[in-house]
Order: sequence, then structure tokens, then C-alpha cells
Amino acid sequence: MSERRRLATESGLSTPRVVEEAIRLADREGVDGLSMRRLATVLGAGAMSLYHYVANKEELLDAMIDVVFAEIELPSAEADWRTAMRGRAVSARDVLARHPWAIGLMESRTSPGPANLRHREAVTACLRRAGFSVVMATHANWLLDSHVYGFALQEASLPIDTAEELPDITQDVFLPQLPPEQFPYLHEAALALAASGYDPSEEFLFGLDLLLDALEPLRDAAPQ
Repeated sequence: MSERRRLATESGLSTPRVVEEAIRLADREGVDGLSMRRLATVLGAGAMSLYHYVANKEELLDAMIDVVFAEIELPSAEADWRTAMRGRAVSARDVLARHPWAIGLMESRTSPGPANLRHREAVTACLRRAGFSVVMATHANWLLDSHVYGFALQEASLPIDTAEELPDITQDVFLPQLPPEQFPYLHEAALALAASGYDPSEEFLFGLDLLLDALEPLRDAAPQ
């Protein structure tokens, strides 16, 4: 029996379990506090034993990000490009809401895993088959990802968790800082939005649909 298999049998550890627990830890506490020692403590194992499953923290982060990519819905090959990319963007936003620590790491890994590469291949294939040139498909991909990542980051920073909390926080926190004689338009907007049942999360689809509409006429604007 190999040393790695023996250790796994004795401790119940495996590479997937180590990665899964690292993701749970990052979901709870953020990625900045993630260390091999902290992870080992959570797993009830010795810190050095983890190096039998991941070589270092960078390899662990690569594996964690690959799991996040695997959770994102691939653009459907059955649907038109706009429906497929819209579904993929909505799925990515939902996944990043579950794993906000991953937002800043999605594009930073230089050793992408298989799920990461499958995802990027599917996105590129969807755009190319729709008639976008290589360069225009790249523009579209960057633009859509910027919207997804930017919104996910902004959403994770909001001081409210649900739209139902907006009227109370507007009344108690924002309005006292917005006297109408000094900030008439901000005061007006705060009152109107709180009273209307405005939901900040709906801005994601509003912006996404604008981008998709703007990209549609560019499909044949450049040579293939």
C-alpha cells in the first residue's frame, strides 16, 4: 500500500475532502485566513499530513477555484447564444454569492484545472458559433465577466441581505445623512426607492440584458 493511500485510510483524508473542507472554511471565514495549519486543525489532522494531498497553498487555491468553476452552468449548446450566455452569467453570479472569497481569484490562477478550462472552452465555443470573431468573442467574454465579477463584488459588500431590509436601513441610516436642503436629489431617490420596493439585486439582469443587446449587432462586425 502506498504511503498516500495508507494515510488516507488511517485519517479518512483525501484530496477531494481536503479541498471541500478548504472551500467550507473560506465560505465561513474568507480566504485570507486560510492556511494549511488552520485547515489541518479543522480536519483534525497534522499540518504536514495535508502536503500528501496538495503540494502547497497555491495548489490548494487552484483546486478550490476549479470546484467553483465546476459549479457554474456551462452555456447550453442547444440554446441561442444570448440565452446561453445569460444563463451562464446568472449561474456565475449565484455561485459567487455562495463563494464570495473566489471573486478576486477567478482570473488570477496560472494553472487552471480541468473544470476551469472546460468552462472557458464552452464560453468561447458559444460565442464563436454565434458568429463573433475571435477578437470580438474575447471582447464579449471580458465585458460579460467584468459585469458578473463587479456585480458579485458589489453585492457582497452591500449592508443589506434582502430587499425587505432596504426601507429600514434607508430610514435609520441613509436619510439622516442626506438632508434635503443639501442633497435634494439623493434624498428624493432614497425615499422613492425605499417606498417602491426597489430591489438592488435586479440591477444585475438590467445591466446584463443591456450588454447582451449591445453585443448582438457586433456578431458580424468583424471578419471571422
